[in-house]
Amino acid sequence: MRSPNSDKSLFTQDLEGVLERITFQNAENGYTVAKILPKGKIQQVTVVGALAGVQVGEMLLLHGTWSNHHQYGRQFEVNSYQVQLPASLEGIRRYLGSGLIKGVGPVTAKKIVETFGLKTLTILDEHPDRIQEVPGIGRSKTEIIAQAWQEQQFVKEVMLFLQSHGVSASLAIKIFKQYGQQAIEVVRTTPYQLARDIFGVGFKTADQIARKLGLAADSPDRIQTGLLYALGNLSNEGHCFATREQLINETLPLLDLTEEICAPQIEQLVAQEALIKDEDAYYLPPFYYAESGVAKKLNRVINDPRDRLGVFRTINWQLAMAAMDQAGSIQLTDQQKLAVQSALTQKVSVLTGGPGTGKSTITGTIIRLLQERHCSVLLAAPTGRAAKRLSETTGLTARTIHRLLEFKPAEETIFIRDRQNPLDADMIIIDETSMVDILLMNHLLNAIESGSHVLFVGDKDQLPSVGPGNVLRDLIASDKIPVVILDTIFRQSEDSYIIVNAHRINNGQMPEFPKEATDFYLFPESDPQKAADWVVDLVKERIPQKFGFNPLQDIQVLTPMHRGAAGVIELNQRLQEALNPPDAPKAEVRHGSRVFRAGDRVMQIRNDYERQIFNGDLGIIERIDSEEHLVTVNFEDRLVPCETLQLEELVHAYAISIHKSQGSEFPVVVMPLVMQHYMMLQRNLVYTGVTRARKLVVLVGDKRSIGMAVRNNRIAQRNTRLKERLQKDTPEPYPDGRLF
Repeated sequence: MRSPNSDKSLFTQDLEGVLERITFQNAENGYTVAKILPKGKIQQVTVVGALAGVQVGEMLLLHGTWSNHHQYGRQFEVNSYQVQLPASLEGIRRYLGSGLIKGVGPVTAKKIVETFGLKTLTILDEHPDRIQEVPGIGRSKTEIIAQAWQEQQFVKEVMLFLQSHGVSASLAIKIFKQYGQQAIEVVRTTPYQLARDIFGVGFKTADQIARKLGLAADSPDRIQTGLLYALGNLSNEGHCFATREQLINETLPLLDLTEEICAPQIEQLVAQEALIKDEDAYYLPPFYYAESGVAKKLNRVINDPRDRLGVFRTINWQLAMAAMDQAGSIQLTDQQKLAVQSALTQKVSVLTGGPGTGKSTITGTIIRLLQERHCSVLLAAPTGRAAKRLSETTGLTARTIHRLLEFKPAEETIFIRDRQNPLDADMIIIDETSMVDILLMNHLLNAIESGSHVLFVGDKDQLPSVGPGNVLRDLIASDKIPVVILDTIFRQSEDSYIIVNAHRINNGQMPEFPKEATDFYLFPESDPQKAADWVVDLVKERIPQKFGFNPLQDIQVLTPMHRGAAGVIELNQRLQEALNPPDAPKAEVRHGSRVFRAGDRVMQIRNDYERQIFNGDLGIIERIDSEEHLVTVNFEDRLVPCETLQLEELVHAYAISIHKSQGSEFPVVVMPLVMQHYMMLQRNLVYTGVTRARKLVVLVGDKRSIGMAVRNNRIAQRNTRLKERLQKDTPEPYPDGRLF
């Protein structure tokens, strides 16, 4: 914590110098700890404050105060700052090579400065065609650099304007890329538009700009943007809608206004169709249309008289099952037979169960019966890893749902497959359905052809989707769709303590930790810092030495929270240092406080339809081009380039949150569980984490924390109405009991 003592200067001072190193930077609020080399000095000083987006090598004019930190000593606390063009040769070289200009990295920057010296910036401004005088730079690259520099000059205007209103350099560049020549005009006239249009710009940032521009605190634009932002926050927590009370309670602290002032703007947003009111619920339009669309489309599929698998309604299932028992090497239980018959005779059905209960066996049996009758089947899952696993268990090609629907971001609609161009298959099987949010489910059902069957497979006890909705649970709770729940662990699974303990956890029982060698271990530790030490040691040394697993390829750390010593952020920093430290021949690139190196494990945190990568996709950095500031990531055997600004959407993934691990499986899972995580210690979270492991689970924590999680079966309720919408319009509840 920053804690300046009482000798802090009462007067604001200026500090001018070159940014030498970024020690720490919080990506959410921009809080930065950095080293500055003051002008005319030889010793660096520490500066702290909101410096989001600054680049190493920039000349900064900082406004702030000196203080003495009780732990870190003398430092300069920044209130505001300006980026200045450098005046020295070294400053110009570092400035040009910082990634600011496309096509210019450190090596090219050095060549340019060696050629033109202190006149470099003047040459770029007035005679950019002369850049081709630099050895190794031809006409085409000169044109690229000249165009990038011209764009940068306008960006400079934007930066000067925005920084006078407390906005960072990186945000200025994003604003320019979004609005082009209209950037300053948009910011000056409709600053709250930034929060709606630009990824990473929240209401608070837009509000800071707007208030400095003089917009009133009670302006309708401010209140309406705050309401939409608050509802967006609730959707990020998984809600499809908010009640009026919830929306007001979420908004008032944000705006620091009274309910009397804010409430009328809710109805204004409804009148503008920016919100949709459905009884006492307020929806953002995409979620309203998706939720109502899912219910209508399921009804369409269920009630359509056409049936592409009508042949299965005419067979004698008792005889068919008896024949299967005699012919097959696997004997199906009555429960499993019910699941097979349900999928083949009902247009829409659900198969749910925990690990080791036979979901894969049933899926394989269904596929075999379809193939025997020359029926077509398509397989899909929400993530690349889940699709790959489905392919491995079935022997057929499985795709992500996005690829199944053939997304084309450049087209008018996101997906080529829709109601006018449906999927041509007798049956579609969707695995890991608990991960599918309401938006993606709507797109999927839109592409189901009349007469096709859909089987949703998943584990209802895992965490719900990251996106809004609770689709699998709502389908089951509606009582309008046939559901088979598998609850028997089969003999071959009883030897796995991973599976046994997963079911114990799901039933509210403490996991067992046998003394003999097994696949499930506990390292007792209650202190978060020591638990983190254990995690690093286990991943780097103990597990590879004892079991032979590769720490970079086989072992995944899963943790309940982002913050704290045993959280995602700090563990990633420590694990990167332990597993992929800096090395002279190894290329690296810095983005804010993060340093990316070749070989790093990374995760995409935002859907990017154009590059065909999605929130939660995991990959390995294959190579880094320091000259071009280009990072190439291997996502499931597909190489994807990431330019400088796209690195904001990339984070390290040596440790990831349990929520982000859904749909993935790893040979080894290491999971810290300590009381520091008490707010997140709940049964379905730990259950989801444990079931991500195939061969080995190692828990690091104390039994008190584990017990708290196992006992806490409180599932956070999500605001959804899919169940009610299904119950309104579908036929009578599906009868229980055997079908054969």
